[in-house]
Amino acid sequence: MYDTVLLPTDGSESAETVVEHARDVAVRRGADVHVLYVVDDRAFLTMDDDRVPEVTDQLQAEGERATSEVAAAFEREDLDVTTELRQGDPADEILAAAADRDADLVVMGSHGADPTRNLLGSVSQEVVTRSSVPVLTVNVADQ
Repeated sequence: MYDTVLLPTDGSESAETVVEHARDVAVRRGADVHVLYVVDDRAFLTMDDDRVPEVTDQLQAEGERATSEVAAAFEREDLDVTTELRQGDPADEILAAAADRDADLVVMGSHGADPTRNLLGSVSQEVVTRSSVPVLTVNVADQ
């Protein structure tokens, strides 16, 4: 049923709770895992053009760190895991990655029903609404 799990991560400490849920599904199902980090380029709209490359480099470095740390958790379980960095609107890129990887399940964090608390809450809501595959959301509001 779940052969490929897509796990978007934002690199935060609360992401560990999401990783635990994804790992449980992947281990039980013997699923491959694809870890995704999206550099949200919407933040660049209000930034001076000369700062964009520097910030992009910083965010990509953060994404590489985050995806490699998450991937290590699955490698310890002897699961096949891949990582990817994308740039764009997070919800759009998560949905595109799910389609590109033929994911059967998306596992991601949510900060609950209040989208003003954190961007991730609104991203997860949009992914749930638009996804053609099941989305397991893990509440990380109190993490």
